[in-house]
Amino acid sequence: VHRLLTYVFVYEDLISLTCGAIIIWYFAGSFEKNVGTAKHCFLTIAFAVLSALLYLLLKPVVSRVLAVEDAKGFMPVAFATLGVSTTRSRMKSTLFFGVRVPVVLVPWFMLCIAWFIPHSSLLSNLCGLLVGEAYGLGYCFVLDFPESVGSKLDRVFPFSLLKRIPGLKYIPGSLAERRAFESSKINAVPGAYPTQSYYCSSPPALPAFQMQHPSAQSQGF
Repeated sequence: VHRLLTYVFVYEDLISLTCGAIIIWYFAGSFEKNVGTAKHCFLTIAFAVLSALLYLLLKPVVSRVLAVEDAKGFMPVAFATLGVSTTRSRMKSTLFFGVRVPVVLVPWFMLCIAWFIPHSSLLSNLCGLLVGEAYGLGYCFVLDFPESVGSKLDRVFPFSLLKRIPGLKYIPGSLAERRAFESSKINAVPGAYPTQSYYCSSPPALPAFQMQHPSAQSQGF
């Protein structure tokens, strides 16, 4: 039973480990910014278990037609987070390798590309994508919990400990706190950047003939 979760830490070679690290950094990092660290940890475990269960359900059927690789690595969970992000995105289209395509098709193009990664299981990645899209469409609403619960989790162990680790970026569970956290990085504190004072002198005085009223000039002629 423990392999329903621990398979995400299994890599067979350095290439698959490098690809897994890039996927974790890119997809999981952006997903964490949207939901918070506490909810991200909970959904990572849930996506890993659900993807593994769906994989075990479909493997006997698919193995009759195609050779099926064993589920391993973080890639199925990454596809789950990608599925959530694309189904809930407000964007209709995006650039994919220089070509504008619908956002909902991006995970399926990525699924085809991931097929060429060594020791990558197409079935497990597909299961992760299906789980993520089901969650994004609201079919797995039991996995959702309100922001108030996420704020409470921020104050309990082990998340309270993660917030105190220097150098570790912890994303709060409340949307208001996340916006304040992002704005604090954008808006610089006064005095944080070097400034240079400039002396603004008064504008030069205009010549006397340019300051005369038009009526006065007409009287002079």
